[in-house]
This record gives sequence, structure tokens and C-alpha cells, in this order.
Amino acid sequence: MGERTVMATIEAHRQLEGAGFEVRRPFPTPRLAQLDPFLLLDEMGPVDLEPGAARGAPDHPHRGFETVTYMIDGATEHEDSAGHAGRIGPGGVQWMTAGAGVIHSEMPARELVTDGGRMHGFQLWVNLPRRDKMTSPHYQEFRADQIPTVTREGAVVRVIAGTFGAVTGPVVTHSPVSDFHVSLEPGAEVTVPIPSAHTALVYTFGGDGDGTLRVYAADGDQVRIVNSGDDPGEYLVLAGEPLHEPIARYGPFVMSTSEEIEQAIDDYRTGQFGLIAR
Repeated sequence: MGERTVMATIEAHRQLEGAGFEVRRPFPTPRLAQLDPFLLLDEMGPVDLEPGAARGAPDHPHRGFETVTYMIDGATEHEDSAGHAGRIGPGGVQWMTAGAGVIHSEMPARELVTDGGRMHGFQLWVNLPRRDKMTSPHYQEFRADQIPTVTREGAVVRVIAGTFGAVTGPVVTHSPVSDFHVSLEPGAEVTVPIPSAHTALVYTFGGDGDGTLRVYAADGDQVRIVNSGDDPGEYLVLAGEPLHEPIARYGPFVMSTSEEIEQAIDDYRTGQFGLIAR
């Protein structure tokens, strides 16, 4: 079918999250609630932190969707009410399926808090199909050296989820989702095959167009990314098959009906999500 055209261009806006850290958010906005199956995209930093300045997202609940944390620089430490704990370093990814519900904490690594340093990463929210919203919470975590790369002339593609060329990323998804980190030298380009029926997004976070999200029309089966600037370009490429299911959303709960949201709030308030043991 050929190359897909850009349907919309969205500039990320800045806002505070968690305990007071700044993010750049291209969506959701008052005009754009979600890009099915994607619910939210936040870029954390890049920021050079002074000692004692690092902030995170202390204990908070999730139900009905997945959170994806991908670090570029710095590290975060996490723990939850199901007894999981770990660390996500530079180039690492955590794909958390909140499912039926979990209390989660995501905080800067201790050395960032005490010594300061550079912090840069992403959090993506991916909706779960209705059939999977009450599945048991679980994690997929991969270090940088566990994420395969594809190298082309002037281009490097890190394949987190989905398939690029002959390479498939390590993350197993509940519905078809692709997540690639593309790096392009000045003047380089790369073509990413994406089925026309899938939502296709490219967020630029380095080089020309920094902080811009491009949303593609369903008029082709590939997306071409060109770095026409003078600096290296960095791009997060997201694609997914739309679920076409009703969405009821309230803060950290994403379900299919308002009644399910009310139940989630009640379950959280009555302690059904448990507590983080410390």
C-alpha cells in the first residue's frame, strides 16, 4: 500500500506528576483522550538533577491496563504489593501488567537521590483487552543487553516489542503492539512496516522536532522516518491494533464500564490491592 501520511502533529506539554517531577506529555489532553490501544505517553526529563532533587511516584494503585517504563539515562527502583521489586537502568524496560490491581512505587535510584545525575525515560500506558483486565498482575523486565537491535546505514532500531525485519522484541503483549526506539544520524532514514489497521505514532525526543508526536493515517502499510536535521535524531515508534472496546477511566483505573470503575475504587479503599511490605 505504501507510505502512510501524517494525520496530526501534537506538541507535548509540560506538567508535574507523582511527588513533583516534570514530564512532557503529548497525550492524553483535553482534546485527545487516547490513541487506541495507547492511553498515555510521558517523557520524564531529560533533566540533570542536583543532589536531593530527584522525585518519583510513591505508592499508587493501578488496575485494568499495562504500564511500560523505558529508561534512557539514570535508573529507577520499584516495588509493589505483590512482592515484586527491582531496578530499571539505562536502556532497560519494565512492562508491568497491572491487571486486577496492584499498589506500585516507582522512585529514582538511591544514588540519584543522594548524588544527583541525569534522568531521562518514558512511561507508556497500554490498554488491556476487556477479557484480560482482571488477570493476575505480572512483570516483564529486560536489561539493555537483552533488547535486540537492528543496524542499517545511519540507523539503529532497538526492538522492545513487535517485529522489525527478522528481529522480534522480548516483550509478549496481550494484543498486537510494537515498541521501537529508533536512532538516526543526520540525513539518515528508516522505513518501519506497520499494518494499515494499526494505530501508528512517532514521538521525536532528540534532534529536529524534539517533543513532537506524529499520528499517522490508515492509508498505507509503512512509516518512513527521516532525520532532516543537523543533529542525531531519537524517535519512539509505537504501533498497536486498536481494541475498539468501551473505555471507562478514572485516574489510575482503566476499565470498560463506570460500574467497574466504582468497584475498583471500592476495592482500593477497602485494601483489596494489598500494601507494599517494607
